[in-house]
Amino acid sequence: MKYILINIIIFVGLIWISQILRILELQQSIATQLFEVIKTTILVLPSFIGPLLPFLLIIAGFFLNYKYNSTNEIIIINQYLSKKKNLVLFSIILLVISIFHFVNSEILSVNLYQKYKVQELEIRNNLKLGLPTLNEFHIENEVSIFFEKQNNNKFSNVNAIIFEDGQFINAKEANIEIKNKNYNLIFYEGERVIFNDTEKSKTIFNKFIYSIENNKIEILMYDKEHFNTFELLKSDDKEFYYQGHNRIYQYLFILMTVIISFKIFFFYISKKSIFKYYTVIFIGILILQVINSYMVFLLNNNNFNLLFFYLINFLLILFFCFTIFNLNENN
Repeated sequence: MKYILINIIIFVGLIWISQILRILELQQSIATQLFEVIKTTILVLPSFIGPLLPFLLIIAGFFLNYKYNSTNEIIIINQYLSKKKNLVLFSIILLVISIFHFVNSEILSVNLYQKYKVQELEIRNNLKLGLPTLNEFHIENEVSIFFEKQNNNKFSNVNAIIFEDGQFINAKEANIEIKNKNYNLIFYEGERVIFNDTEKSKTIFNKFIYSIENNKIEILMYDKEHFNTFELLKSDDKEFYYQGHNRIYQYLFILMTVIISFKIFFFYISKKSIFKYYTVIFIGILILQVINSYMVFLLNNNNFNLLFFYLINFLLILFFCFTIFNLNENN
């Protein structure tokens, strides 16, 4: 279990970093604090564990096998660990992983993914506002603001250029107010110069508000990740319905990888043969997932039968397990 957890932490951590970087790309135009990005991306991580779990189980089996093979402890374990103890150990591991996968896939990842999409949508629906850097920031195609000091959303000794009306503003202070997903730029104690084709003027003010509407509102579109397996199977949408059956297959696939990873642990493999074994197993798992994805595609396009989907996947899993269980160094 330790190696499984280590692999989950490593791979999910890498995905988390990629998600942070993906949303931070929006930072070039959207004002979002790093803490909010981290908090948002954490919510999507459980949804990545399910697809990665088969590979993580196999990798954990490889690590354990390599550790005990390098010291020949695997020979001692095979000699003194009875079949009954093997079965008990396997049953415990299978039960723990099955419960973990079910809770993660049907409860945790679904609920957190819904929250993630809502928060991500809020980020996208914010106005395009660059984070202040080098005493300046810019709202795309709207305004550029230059300042001496900043404290949160409050700025001092401000100079601003409003592109639309050819306005130039010099103010003692300014702050940003976000209201109904729109921005109000509030300037205090300054002067405003308008210089365009229709007006040329200069005005002294105590308070001046410039509002910018957000016209980039998106609506929340529900996708398959918003629903658990039971909800998908009751859906009238055929794509959602077949995704529910695909998730049932994934449970069978997880069972297969638990069996294979358990078998891998008890392989006695010489160092010269390790790469061959690992390559065969990984390529086999990838091929199974590619074939399954293609059959789901055929189902969605009414070119395949659901019974054949289960039958072919089941036979392929049996064949793959048989092949792995009969591997030996001389192959």
